[in-house]
Amino acid sequence: MKMKAVVMTGANRPWEVWEVPVPQAEPGQVLVKVHASGMCYTDVWATQGYGGDIYPQTPGHEVVGEIIEVGAGVHTRKVGDRVGTTWVQSACGRCAYCRENHPLSGQTAMNCDKPRTTGFATQGGHAEYIAVAAEGTVLLPDGLAYIDAAPMMCAGYTTWSGLRDAMPKPHEKIAVLGIGGLGHVALQLSKTCGFETIAITHSPDKHDLAMQLGADSVVANGKELLDLGGADILLVTTNEFSTAEEAMTGLRHDGRVILCGLDFSKPFSISSQGKPFHMMRQQVIGSTHAGLLYLSEVLDLAAKGKVKPIVETFSLDRATEAYDRLSSGKMRFRGVFTPTQG
Repeated sequence: MKMKAVVMTGANRPWEVWEVPVPQAEPGQVLVKVHASGMCYTDVWATQGYGGDIYPQTPGHEVVGEIIEVGAGVHTRKVGDRVGTTWVQSACGRCAYCRENHPLSGQTAMNCDKPRTTGFATQGGHAEYIAVAAEGTVLLPDGLAYIDAAPMMCAGYTTWSGLRDAMPKPHEKIAVLGIGGLGHVALQLSKTCGFETIAITHSPDKHDLAMQLGADSVVANGKELLDLGGADILLVTTNEFSTAEEAMTGLRHDGRVILCGLDFSKPFSISSQGKPFHMMRQQVIGSTHAGLLYLSEVLDLAAKGKVKPIVETFSLDRATEAYDRLSSGKMRFRGVFTPTQG
């Protein structure tokens, strides 16, 4: 039996659509009919070669759908379940890191000797079907549409984990840097939690939308943020680190910079201009998918209508167009493949 799948054929090559065999549900796995698969900028990094020579490979780690087959030994999932999976499906369970018994998270991918990573070590979700480690799935809340659930598997998961890692106090102000695929979700999450929320964006045409999504104020840079009194938490959702370094101008004493965005091509640095970082007692916190508990929390918020992603939908046959929009930055929020809709 064959299926359509988007394929990265080599470093910096366009995505192609291939006819490939439908994967089997091996022991411990479930076979999922993909209803929606969100596009993350990490898909671009993988296509550019930053994930190593993994080609040919199908990208996509914001995957939701319906279980149609259950592999041997799986007792927690059944045929017909609506599930989602993320970047990290499982760990090896035996290496030095795994022996510390951490929750399954993005940290697992960086430390486990043999993690099963969606779209990297194993086939990703931009396809009609995907075989997934059952332990790396979560049940979707009833009533949550697949198209809204898919971006929660990374964009929502990432920003909610970042917000939780920041541990904001009730009186603190949160600034969200970058109102794109992650940032437009982060604004909603911050506001639904009741925090005064400031959007930082260089795009004037996003000001009104940022206010609609929950921002109390919108500024263009760190200086303007400082003029408003500053922020206690700077949630960095962009992959352009230079803007994050500048935005720190508006970070208050005891403030926290939460790095949710990725840039494999250059380091994050702390400016020596202005008040010394260490004498302001500020912190930089790296944040990633922080465990399936947090994923469940953000899915629940989405099911209750507290957060809703803005999406563009694509059939698999439009893979080349989708990649061009994603890699060029023209896809302003979240792109989602909808394989079951043709």
